[in-house]
Amino acid sequence: MKPVSTFRSRWIPIVSLSAFFSVCIASVQFAPAQERVRSDEIVANLAGGRVIVHVARDKIIFAAIDQPIEAHSIPPRVLSIDTHHVGVLLGASEWRLPADPKPVRLDKDFPHVTAPNPHYVANPDEIAPDLETIGVAFLERLRPLVSQLQHKIDFKPDEALFEVVLIGYAPNDYGPEVWTIEYRIQQEVVGTRGDYWQTRPLRPRFTQLYPPEKHAAKTLVEVRYPETTKPQEPTLSQLIQGNDPEIEDLSRGDPKFSKVMESIDRGQANKAAPEDAVNFLRAVLPLIVGKAKFILGTMSDGGFQWVVPPDEPVEKAKEDKNQPPDAPTLHHKPNL
Repeated sequence: MKPVSTFRSRWIPIVSLSAFFSVCIASVQFAPAQERVRSDEIVANLAGGRVIVHVARDKIIFAAIDQPIEAHSIPPRVLSIDTHHVGVLLGASEWRLPADPKPVRLDKDFPHVTAPNPHYVANPDEIAPDLETIGVAFLERLRPLVSQLQHKIDFKPDEALFEVVLIGYAPNDYGPEVWTIEYRIQQEVVGTRGDYWQTRPLRPRFTQLYPPEKHAAKTLVEVRYPETTKPQEPTLSQLIQGNDPEIEDLSRGDPKFSKVMESIDRGQANKAAPEDAVNFLRAVLPLIVGKAKFILGTMSDGGFQWVVPPDEPVEKAKEDKNQPPDAPTLHHKPNL
C-alpha cells in the first residue's frame, strides 16, 4: 500500500528504506511447527486478516476479520492506545521465546501514550508528535524481539513484519482519522561463514488512509495483511459499487441499509446515519466473510462500544494517573 499525499498537516514524508520484511510462511523463524525451528530461536506468530472502517456521521465503525495465515495463527487484536485511538494489530503481534512458555504479546502492557520521546523526534515539523510517540512505543516493544532473529529471512520489497491500523480522533478538533503504521526489518550478515545475521527493526512508516485528500470521495477504508491475502476478493466498497446480488437483497429488505449503501457508493460515507451504518455492517459481514470470525466495534467522542466483541479480553494501555475518569476506554460495557 502506497502512501497518499494529503493537504493535512499531520502527513509525514516517507523516508526511503533499504530493506523490507517479507511475509514468507516457509521461513524457518515463522514456521508453525516447532520442529522446523531450532530450539534456541524466537518464533513470531502472525495475525492475518482484513480491517474495514466506516467513518460515518459522528461515529467510526470498524471491523476486523480473522483470515489465518497458518493453521495456528492468531487473530487480529484490538488495543486501546490512548483516550482517542484504538489500534488493530496485524502481523507479528505475538512472539514465543525458547525458554518461556508464555508468549510475548504486543497488545499487553502497552505504555500509555503521553509526551513524545525526545530521542526519536528528530524532525518534529514533519510528523504530528502524537503519531510519532505511538510509532516509537511499538518500535521499542519490537526491538528486543526482532534482534533475536539471527538467520536469514527471505525478503520481498515493501512488506511489513508488523502493522497497526490506527483508528480514532486526532487532537485539536482535527476529526476522525485512520492510519497504518508499518514496521519493516533490515538484516546484515555478521561473520565470515554467513550463517549469523544481525536483524533490526526500521523506523515505522506512516500512511494516512482517512481523511482523503480534499474533494476526494469519502468511502470505506479497507486494509489487508498480508496484502497478498486473496487479492482476487473485492473490497466491500467494490461489492457495493458492483451491485453484488446478496448485498442488493440485503438493501432491498431494509430502506435504511439502502441509504447507507447509497452514501458509500456516492463517496459520501461520512454522511451515513451512524446507527444505520452500524446495523448495515453487522448484517453484511456474515455475507462477505463466510465462516471467518470477526469483531465489530464503534468509536465516537463519547467512547468505545463493542457490537461483536472478541472472545478474549481486550487490552488497553497502562493507566495514566492524570487521565480523566470519563475518558474513552475499551472497557465500557459491550453493546451486544
